[in-house]
Amino acid sequence: MSFSQYARERQDFHDEPFDKLHEECGVFALYGHAEAANLVYLGLYALQHRGQESAGIASSDGRKIHSARKMGHVAEIFTPDVLNGLPG
Repeated sequence: MSFSQYARERQDFHDEPFDKLHEECGVFALYGHAEAANLVYLGLYALQHRGQESAGIASSDGRKIHSARKMGHVAEIFTPDVLNGLPG
């Protein structure tokens, strides 16, 4: 018997964690803009309901990738000082 057949026959299948997708994240990307970090912040803020436990932004100056990530809400993590440290 395949897993899908087994699952369909079980009455409590929908109570299990594998009955549907459970991803809770949002992804926002921007390329080639001088204010990329600030604009990505706004995008993540709008998507925050998708994953409220943590957030991160990665940006590049063309030579190195810079990142800021932390547990918490977007507005708490990305202070003006943090955003200013992320090159567009």
